[in-house]
Amino acid sequence: MSAIEIDGLTKRFGGVVAVNDLDLVVEEGEIFGFLGPNGAGKSTTIDTLLDFIRPTEGRVTVLGHDAQLEGKAVRRRTGVLPDAYDVYDRLSGRQHLEFVLEMKDVDADPVAYLERVGIAEAADRKAGGYSKGMTQRLVLAMALVGEPELLILDEPSTGLDPNGAREMREIIRQENDRGATVFFSSHIMEQVEAVCDRVAIIDRGELVAVDTIDGLRDATETGETLYVYATEIDEEVVEGVAALEGVGTATIDDGRLRVTVDGVSKFAVLHAIDAEVVPIQDFSVAKSSLEDLFVRYTNAEARNTEDGKNDRADRKNDAAKNDEKNDAAKNDEKTAQTDGGSEVRT
Repeated sequence: MSAIEIDGLTKRFGGVVAVNDLDLVVEEGEIFGFLGPNGAGKSTTIDTLLDFIRPTEGRVTVLGHDAQLEGKAVRRRTGVLPDAYDVYDRLSGRQHLEFVLEMKDVDADPVAYLERVGIAEAADRKAGGYSKGMTQRLVLAMALVGEPELLILDEPSTGLDPNGAREMREIIRQENDRGATVFFSSHIMEQVEAVCDRVAIIDRGELVAVDTIDGLRDATETGETLYVYATEIDEEVVEGVAALEGVGTATIDDGRLRVTVDGVSKFAVLHAIDAEVVPIQDFSVAKSSLEDLFVRYTNAEARNTEDGKNDRADRKNDAAKNDEKNDAAKNDEKTAQTDGGSEVRT
């Protein structure tokens, strides 16, 4: 069974389309990255998963439950670290955990959760005196209560120092190892690349890519980049390299040849350069980072070209499910009542 199924999700706020006809499937046991620029529709999508807002059109299923008809069941089985939250300034960290433990009917030591996220020493301090990073850790601890089947983490490394971010990644892996599905939204590309099995990229409310990071590399010309050092590099050399089979692009970068390899062995390309164009003194290889891919997929200029529109349509068709789309009646906007889940909302 899929952990999350989003079918034709559209959400409008007046004349603004926040999410447009989104189809997405997250399988059980995945660590799934959900990426997009500010305003792309990430938080709107997450809020529909939890029934904090209702779709204008489409259907959302979470852990086998219709998110809009069975919101309470979804939230009972889900731990959430939202993008916007408040804590109770006058309550201690221990009291926050005791509250969630009681509401989820879990018999456990609250300090054990605080210890796991690294703030046990502040268990009896009022949360109003916590730093941003400590508050982030506190809300993460609340999300972990009851071993939820699904963790939804929206910008979980906000306010954390590098050590805190590393500890957060370890916790995500531990939760996944015990069987939890993790739906993970972040702007910190290194965090996503370090832990995610697959990623989806959303831009302007539309899904533009879903794949493994290696799959995204293979689908673009940003797969691998060769930096070639040679004695003489000029425009004639660049043109000769660009004409070679398997070369995507060739440019001069800080006195080096920067060559992207497209669909063939990088060593075959290096051999061709050395044999046919210019003798190679040295070379290095760099794989594109997730940040490079993110920029490639969300570049506004590229996306506004006719080719960009066709590419998006092709990716949309590839990502679409084959079963018939359910037509959902439009619902009035309303916020669901939470029932003791780990979410803390403003």
